[in-house]
Amino acid sequence: MYKPVCFFMLSWLFAMLIFPGVPARSGDSLLKDNITVRQGDSAVLKCSVDSKVTRVAWLNRTTILFAGSEKWTLDPRVVLMENTPVSEYSIKILSVDVHDEGPYVCTILTNKKPKSTKVHLIVQVPARITNISQAVTVNEGSNINLMCLAIGRPEPSVVWKHHSVRGVRKFVMDGEHLELRAITKEQSGSYECIASNDISTPDTRTVQVIVNYPPSISKARTTGTPVGQKGVLQCEASAVPRPDFEWYKEDRRLFNGLNGVKIENQGKISMLVFFNVSEEDYGNYTCVAMNKMGITNASIILYGPGAMHDVNGAALSPYCAQSLALTVTLLHLLKF
Repeated sequence: MYKPVCFFMLSWLFAMLIFPGVPARSGDSLLKDNITVRQGDSAVLKCSVDSKVTRVAWLNRTTILFAGSEKWTLDPRVVLMENTPVSEYSIKILSVDVHDEGPYVCTILTNKKPKSTKVHLIVQVPARITNISQAVTVNEGSNINLMCLAIGRPEPSVVWKHHSVRGVRKFVMDGEHLELRAITKEQSGSYECIASNDISTPDTRTVQVIVNYPPSISKARTTGTPVGQKGVLQCEASAVPRPDFEWYKEDRRLFNGLNGVKIENQGKISMLVFFNVSEEDYGNYTCVAMNKMGITNASIILYGPGAMHDVNGAALSPYCAQSLALTVTLLHLLKF
């Protein structure tokens, strides 16, 4: 409770000590209560004066900045405004920083009666992210917490957005902490943290999230190839980490370069290549995809051009094939 009184007394003493200088107005100096400046910009503090004022000074808390035209502060950023109207006594603070924020006083002495007007300098600071989680790799079904800490004046808002591996961008939530429970493979991708307080361009950082999940075969097509031609069986599986593949015919594992076949793996796709298909090559093959998260398989049939197959790719017996052909013919005729 004593601080305002002490501040006023010091202001009055400083006003009595300063030398006669720039004239000032006898009434209260006209000064706004608050001046808001962005960090790094310049702040101009104005004070209106007239000829009846004998002494005038600018103070910052308990420090004299200028007494008349004489500079008291050692801060090179504080300068007296030149080429201003006679009725104005103004100073400028260059490259304003956070520590400049606070009260400033223009003190004048008129007929030995000191008067002062206060102004509060408010420094706005653009939002800046100071700490963010590192990239993380987790297994599907795990819980993770992402952190994004930001500072600024006014206090910035923090928003999270998700960029999926498929390129879809959507809002997740706001707040410095993002919790993802029982995470799924669809939630992998980059998480963008956006900190903003409307002072300048938002600050943006990203966290990469990798979700491990077991293989899932999305493509395993049955293929018909004539004898003597090149045949290819293709198996496609999605997984993280990238899956390893094995090929089997019945219960016998096939190896690259043996028995006239070649195994080509390209990322999530594995191909079993027959350079010269023979009758012995026809039959059921199994594609196995595996990683540390799990294992899965799918059956693929290599057949000749004369064979017919059901919707699941299984070879049909001659009787079943004839029946299916007759049924298709009848259905076709019934349309007319």
